[in-house]
Amino acid sequence: MSQHAVGPLRLVVPLSGGGTTLQNMIDLIAAGQLPATVELVIASRPDAYGLERAKKAGIPTLVIPRKGTPPEEFSRRMHEAIRSAKADLVCMAGFLSHWAIPDDYAGKVMNIHPALLPSFGGKGYYGHRVHEAVINFGCKVSGCTVHFADNVYDHGPIIIQRCVPVLEDDTADTLAARVFKQECVAYPEAIRLFAQGRLKIEGQRVRILP
Repeated sequence: MSQHAVGPLRLVVPLSGGGTTLQNMIDLIAAGQLPATVELVIASRPDAYGLERAKKAGIPTLVIPRKGTPPEEFSRRMHEAIRSAKADLVCMAGFLSHWAIPDDYAGKVMNIHPALLPSFGGKGYYGHRVHEAVINFGCKVSGCTVHFADNVYDHGPIIIQRCVPVLEDDTADTLAARVFKQECVAYPEAIRLFAQGRLKIEGQRVRILP
């Protein structure tokens, strides 16, 4: 259960790509619309453009390369960085590298996925692959899911989902753009609810308290 009470949340944001989700957070924080500070951005690749976005915003960055790093060592370095940053909440933002979430951060790690979980999730379902699969399957709706992460890809209690229509002439690009607009609403809302201590995990469900 989220029990944060006073002051802005200290966030750590792991990413692997362009950092558009990170940029949305940075912009909302600057506008006074998200009660948080980004204390650290962790990238699994040194060429991730999200690192440049973080640097432009004056946010400390760290690269923990997944390639060539044994899984246990990768997780250990992740834990060390997150704890050193005194993170209240870890917000994965297109982080494609699996890491073992330690017990002291259970219920304190969020992820966003560009589909309506549990559909079109799991290993290999990321980026445009998700939207292509949704279109090829003939789905009439798609959307995004914010959930508490556990140690299984795209699994864990769902916090918020937002839907969009899948149009007849959609491409992966057009559907991705429509879904991303909803991601920019859903993820900050989940973070605000966590900051207010209003998220209660009951098994696989998340209850939003008054």
